[in-house]
Amino acid sequence: MNIATQGTTVSADSHAWSGASMIAPSCDAGQGTAGTFVSRDFTLAERPQTATLRISALGLYRAFVNGNRVGLDLLTPGWTCYDDRIAYQTYEVSDLLVAGENRIEIWLGDGWYRSQLMWASNPIVNCWGDRVGALADLRSGGTVLLQTDGSWRGGLTPVVRNGIYFGEDYDARIQPRDNSGVDILSFDKTKLVPHETAAVRELAARQPLDTWREGDGRTVYDFGQNAGAYIRIRVRGEAGAEVRIEHSEVLGPDRHFDNRNYRSARAELVYTLSGEGEELYAPLFTFMGFRYARVGLAGRVELLAIEMVPISSVPVVAAGFTCGVEAVNRLVENTIWSQRSNFIEIPTDCPQRDERLGWTGDAQVFAGTACWLADSQSFLRKYLRDVMHDQRPNGAVPHFSPDPTRLHPIMDRGDWAGSTGWGDAIVIIPWQLYLHYGDKAALEECFPAMLRWLDYLWNISEGPVIRPPAVWGEHGFTFGDWLQPVGDNRKPRPTVADDCAATLYHFISTELSARIARVIGEDREAERLEARAAEIRQAFKHEFFSPSGRIAHNDQTSWALAFLHGLVPAEYEEAGRAYFRTVAEETDGVIGTGFIGTPALLPALTRLGMRDLAEKMFLNRKVPGWLYQVERGATTIWERWDALAEDGTIYDPDMNSYNHYAYGAVCQWLFEDVAGIKPREENPAFHDVLFDPAILPALSPVSAWHDTGFGRVEVRWRLEAGQVTCDLVIPEGMTARMNATPERRALRIDGQVVAPGASAAIAAGRHVIEFSI
Repeated sequence: MNIATQGTTVSADSHAWSGASMIAPSCDAGQGTAGTFVSRDFTLAERPQTATLRISALGLYRAFVNGNRVGLDLLTPGWTCYDDRIAYQTYEVSDLLVAGENRIEIWLGDGWYRSQLMWASNPIVNCWGDRVGALADLRSGGTVLLQTDGSWRGGLTPVVRNGIYFGEDYDARIQPRDNSGVDILSFDKTKLVPHETAAVRELAARQPLDTWREGDGRTVYDFGQNAGAYIRIRVRGEAGAEVRIEHSEVLGPDRHFDNRNYRSARAELVYTLSGEGEELYAPLFTFMGFRYARVGLAGRVELLAIEMVPISSVPVVAAGFTCGVEAVNRLVENTIWSQRSNFIEIPTDCPQRDERLGWTGDAQVFAGTACWLADSQSFLRKYLRDVMHDQRPNGAVPHFSPDPTRLHPIMDRGDWAGSTGWGDAIVIIPWQLYLHYGDKAALEECFPAMLRWLDYLWNISEGPVIRPPAVWGEHGFTFGDWLQPVGDNRKPRPTVADDCAATLYHFISTELSARIARVIGEDREAERLEARAAEIRQAFKHEFFSPSGRIAHNDQTSWALAFLHGLVPAEYEEAGRAYFRTVAEETDGVIGTGFIGTPALLPALTRLGMRDLAEKMFLNRKVPGWLYQVERGATTIWERWDALAEDGTIYDPDMNSYNHYAYGAVCQWLFEDVAGIKPREENPAFHDVLFDPAILPALSPVSAWHDTGFGRVEVRWRLEAGQVTCDLVIPEGMTARMNATPERRALRIDGQVVAPGASAAIAAGRHVIEFSI
């Protein structure tokens, strides 16, 4: 195939899929076997001025017209719950057509549709079906020029084997020959929807920063950045010579190549040369998560060039944050790269090992940060539709979506649905879409699913306090504060118990759903939910607070979530502040929170006025801590606080990812608290914001920006001798409000004094704000 790419994506058209059929190559031998294609030769009397190719597939496809690739989109048609919806793409292809003889080929890959999903102990293949196929039509105006039907031919491609976890083997000596027929598959075309979000695309390629040769002759390339990506090579050599490429995220001691954490994911590329001059190759139907590539050569072959090509559904950065601490700036950059790497069609936990699943808990804690760092509206709306389709009849929300276990239950672990903190994604993600984009339709679309989820929660223990079972997979099982560090195992620090964590989230989602009900005009439901939230609040007080005002487990997660969401009774607030400060100070600045507690920790401390502690914990360089990762050379966010020891030893490679965005949720605090731009639910989508910067002296100077629907909002502040100077830029159509709080003395906006206790409106434009602390 010609490497030149032509054809442009166009808006989805509305004409019905009438005569086109889903066709499968008769030569397809099934999952994990040689790749196949379908093709058709056709004649045009003249080249049409406009022509659109509308196309979808079971599996993945790559289309070519007259030898030229159609479009730039990757991993099409994308990943959805295929038993619910399958996307299609539409391309303008008139420039690829000629008067006279033309040819179209659609190459097919196993993709998420039928290659392995889940890990080695419970692998699922052929999850949504065991036949790959293509559906397409070519139109000019209202005239059908071509459509998939029984007259097409099939054959084998040079892709010898492919899989999302497996990687790809490609033998360039194989010339595609359409020497097979096609089978027409039974297919419900009402499942077809226009692609619901931006397509996966390539980012700028990265060249190796360092290279070294191992003792066995293989060469390791360091691209300086962990990413969801693939390798592109240019080679020259004899026919049958082979290039094998392995991938890894980290190196062991002495720069030892180590990818044990990939588990059963082979994650390799094998390219066999055709021997015809210079050859260029990048995989068609897979991607990896890696920073390092190890290349082995067999036969007479010369590697002329190698580069990493990152890919993402959200390639455009929508925000930036810098401050006077360079490690913090790198942390923000790491979070951006983890979002890019894991926002590939769905929000995955990781891009490298035999998992890469859309875990709902990770997505819900990160949703706010995601909307700051990239335009995530359509991406998360698409994901929520999968979550709703995977929701169980009893209301349980899946642990991940699209969920292979819904169609192929894993009996030794029960139903993979229903964990508090994870299932609450169905409430929290739509709310973030409303705050950032004013997406009321997302609230309306998800509201019935929210109610079913809340009823499920209540029914776990038949009441407001949730008592989850300890056995994995039983009804109501919860992950709790997943991967919460406990410190010295001889004297572990207190951690939140499952019942407390589950009841906390029971309240969070119930109270938030009541507010959502008010927004969408469901006032009767709002009243019912408000009453239920009040009942949970009272039960939480009775169950988890002592008469002295001490919360049951006296841990950082319990205090952070309880304070942030208003679950600390007024009569216990003073005592609670003291307890919270003590448990934070006792660790000497070390974090004691996991997946659900960490996003709440610094906002809670900051809004309670404990900014000294928030600053100390954030800037801590010891494990567990955000900056420990940075100082150990991380270029993305780790799954575990202790993923890499100080001596470089890899901790527990059986469950260890170095590209997990969950702990990057701290960036929401950087934008909303440290930079001080808070979206307001009363007037969402940045129509009206609260400007409320938390001045942390060690971070000065701070600079942040974010591209909103109105344009770019910018903030800069610096602290000098107790005097704070802020530069604030508000785009047209947006307003801000700032309160003259007691800690802001002598507040002046553009030279005008704001009286203590007053609230000042700030119009669009550039402003200088000054106060002392």
